[in-house]
Amino acid sequence: MVKQIVVVAALLAWQAAAAAVPLSAPPAPLYITTEYSPPTSMQEGERVIGSATDKIREALARTGIAYSIELLPWKRAYAAALNRSDSCVYSTTRTPEREGLFKWVGPTDEGEWVLLGRADRQYKLETLEDARKLRIGTYNGDARDEYLRARGFKVDPAPNDMINPRKLMMNRIDLWAAGIRRGSAVLEVNGWADTIVPVLTFNRVKLYLACNRGVPDSTITRLNEALDAMLRDGTWRKLDHKYDTWVETKAGAVR
Repeated sequence: MVKQIVVVAALLAWQAAAAAVPLSAPPAPLYITTEYSPPTSMQEGERVIGSATDKIREALARTGIAYSIELLPWKRAYAAALNRSDSCVYSTTRTPEREGLFKWVGPTDEGEWVLLGRADRQYKLETLEDARKLRIGTYNGDARDEYLRARGFKVDPAPNDMINPRKLMMNRIDLWAAGIRRGSAVLEVNGWADTIVPVLTFNRVKLYLACNRGVPDSTITRLNEALDAMLRDGTWRKLDHKYDTWVETKAGAVR
């Protein structure tokens, strides 16, 4: 009888201990933001698409992490990732100034920072330093704007990057500091190819999904592992070229 009582007491104690141990919860859903930047991120109907978008969707699908993606103006998209513990933003340039602000997944894409000028002007720029006396149109709050400001260049920021080509053609700025992604046809689709031309490539960058410091390390690790697997199995390359003809077949003028 005493033995039975001991066994029952031990069983009850084990059940109580087991109940006290929380089950491992699935990762919290991520709120992911981006900007309109074909061919990496753009809206089609109610859905955000694009080459970088599809890479991130595939990585999330492989890890089973729930998420939502919203397309916003860049400053709002970036601020969400800074301020919300469940948020990430892409496509974000990984700079020394930003390194400690986020946890990083990627890279998901590559790009060039290019000074664009009027085709009817003669520019003699061999290095970025040669542009120091010129007025450079930037996109307020993006990495190029921060980079040029920090180095003392004359920047004239716009709230929307697509205002800059108009400012350029009206001689309100001398150059436009643009980020050109692989496969981008922004000049061609807007009819600027004959009037606005690349003058100088002044930086080459890698672009990432930047996540708030509150996103668990395990989530970051799993997403990076999924991207690595996509590189190995060919999915990455397939998605890189999925939108090669998107601008010509589906896009209107860039907003």
